[in-house]
Amino acid sequence: METALYPPVKLFLEAAGYAVKGEIGGCDIVALCDGEPPVLVVCELKLTFNLELILQAVDRASSADEVWIAARVSAKGKGRESDRRFRDLCRRLGVGMLAVAENGTVDIIVSPDAPMPRKNPRRRSRLVAEHRRRKGDPALGGGTRAPIMTAYRQQALACAAALQNGHVRPRDIKPFAPDAAKILIHNVYGWFDRVERGIYALTQSGVEALRRWPPADIDGTNPANSNTGA
Repeated sequence: METALYPPVKLFLEAAGYAVKGEIGGCDIVALCDGEPPVLVVCELKLTFNLELILQAVDRASSADEVWIAARVSAKGKGRESDRRFRDLCRRLGVGMLAVAENGTVDIIVSPDAPMPRKNPRRRSRLVAEHRRRKGDPALGGGTRAPIMTAYRQQALACAAALQNGHVRPRDIKPFAPDAAKILIHNVYGWFDRVERGIYALTQSGVEALRRWPPADIDGTNPANSNTGA
């Protein structure tokens, strides 16, 4: 029961100088620290960290100086308290996280005044680069199981299309596939055969790839079909 979390969290807040009372105005815990004006802290309890707990914290934010959420630590260490995304969400919302162990120990996972998660410039630049390199809009957002028509796959298919009628050199494909040389050399999908230095031919798997992804899917004019298959 969530009420089992109340005593250790109450002791934790009392040790921090707060007068603690339960179930006030729909809040699991309301704590006051004397002052003018007094500092009002609200803490919501759940057996596990989940979205409902976050939503409760957001609802309490307008009436409290600080908002905390508290939950039992996962026995196997695989609960939301171990999920960086969940912790980052709390930081962005200014919500504190308290982890309650089986023995009653309470630990701060995230403080309400924790700094916002730092931006990742490298990850951001990768997103910008992929957006700019991808032709059209060939992938339906929300898909998870089908292969995505990335800019790399688009260029690989362009190389395969150029090889349909015979051997081709990378420099002949470069105008419409700038990374043709790297794509042909690395041959990630197994679509190409190196006939001799600088000369490549299409494999059977390359032929099958072109059947699977016709030109309309390659350039993004028909995104509904570009995400089909495994």
